[in-house]
Amino acid sequence: MSEAQKTAGRQDAGPSTVTGVDRFFRITERGSTFGREIRGGFATFFTMAYILVLNPLILGSAKDKSGEQLDPVQLTTATALVAAVMTIVMGVGGNLPLALAAGLGLNAVVAFQLAPLMSWDDAMGLIVLEGLLICVLVVTGLREAVMHAIPQQLKQAISVGIGLFIALIGFVDAGFVTRIPDAANTTVPVQLGSTGTLAGWPMLVFCVGVLLTIGLLARRVRGAILVSIVTMTVVALAVNALADVETWGLTTPEWPDTIVDAPDFGLLGQFSLFGAFGQVGVVTVVLLVFTLILSDFFDTMGTVVGVSAEAGLLDEDGKVPGLGKVLLIDGAAAVAGGAASASSATSYIESAAGVGEGARTGFANLVTGSLFGLALFLTPLLTIVPLQAAAPALVAVGFLMMTQVKHIDWDRYEIAVPAFLTIAVMPFTYSITNGIGAGFLAYVLIKTVLGRAKEVHWLLWGTSALFLVYFAIDPIEQLLGV
Repeated sequence: MSEAQKTAGRQDAGPSTVTGVDRFFRITERGSTFGREIRGGFATFFTMAYILVLNPLILGSAKDKSGEQLDPVQLTTATALVAAVMTIVMGVGGNLPLALAAGLGLNAVVAFQLAPLMSWDDAMGLIVLEGLLICVLVVTGLREAVMHAIPQQLKQAISVGIGLFIALIGFVDAGFVTRIPDAANTTVPVQLGSTGTLAGWPMLVFCVGVLLTIGLLARRVRGAILVSIVTMTVVALAVNALADVETWGLTTPEWPDTIVDAPDFGLLGQFSLFGAFGQVGVVTVVLLVFTLILSDFFDTMGTVVGVSAEAGLLDEDGKVPGLGKVLLIDGAAAVAGGAASASSATSYIESAAGVGEGARTGFANLVTGSLFGLALFLTPLLTIVPLQAAAPALVAVGFLMMTQVKHIDWDRYEIAVPAFLTIAVMPFTYSITNGIGAGFLAYVLIKTVLGRAKEVHWLLWGTSALFLVYFAIDPIEQLLGV
């Protein structure tokens, strides 16, 4: 925000009585008003409320090692509860208009990387462990060391790769892309629709939803993703009532008997902190936790700085006010997310929508958090959304994450090749961890070949060594007779 904008904001605020709440949140001091904070809180909620649908969609569609699935109603409750509590905590403790909820990308790691290897309790235990380690990194000051270890453009490549992975999940969940049966004896692994063509009313709902979402995004409509989900859910309800639809997949769009219901807290506390070690071994656990930390920690840093800059809150040195406290709360949110089985919670870049409406303080978070709290009692209404209405949002989020590809220097092979492998390996192997490992190993190798091994941070050397063991675990086990 320019100095002229900030000055205009202060003038628009006008005279007001400085109350205790005003002083605590520094509302007048930051050139805001209660009206702006309230509008900002609503705007942030409506631009990120899609997580109440997408998080249960992603986590609920996956199975753990024993074939168990999480209940979507309980997932919706857990998602809303963690978002409500941690957003309010950030508002009061960090005094930034920065809302938190289950992180997209992070929940994909939990659903499609952790769960197939272990039980849901063990997977959520790793999320709690990740959050605790982030808190330790913040308290000890090691976050700077970790940040300097990973090249910035490699971090951006990780975000891009996760974006493509999420988009692929959206296409697969909607049935737009399907696996070709092995009996077909073809070298092509996937196809369009279930028969090589698009057919059926549910597929039409998905395709129209994608077009609507990208159209709204192109028009810069606030809450575009949520508007698309709500609109296409209404369309799906009408289609299901009027047409003969054989199947919608996991969720059939039917109006519930009741809209309001008591929240189901059955997933709270269902985690095992160290159970994963017995399931997959120490090396794999270390790599999985590192993947979670990397995704969570650096996404948070970018979000916090970006939202604070947009709000004009950075100091003369470009630093975020109370950054340590903000990062500590974000780490605690990861712990809360795992403990509630809602996946790791993190700061949301959609908070910038609230800033655009005038929010400058944590008071806006009280509004956003209260709205998430209200959503706890609307679970029946939120669980009628079919995959075909929600999946377009995954495609859109994939696009938004893909935009970071422009920051990668494709003319420098020591960056371009690792970035490419990171981006390509994630969706092609259906594994975020594999993509990060491939990128790290390629980066270390190319730097060494170019005679610039000293430029590689020692933390990156250590992590790459772990990834080398991770990829070669089968021959190593055979060699050791394990």
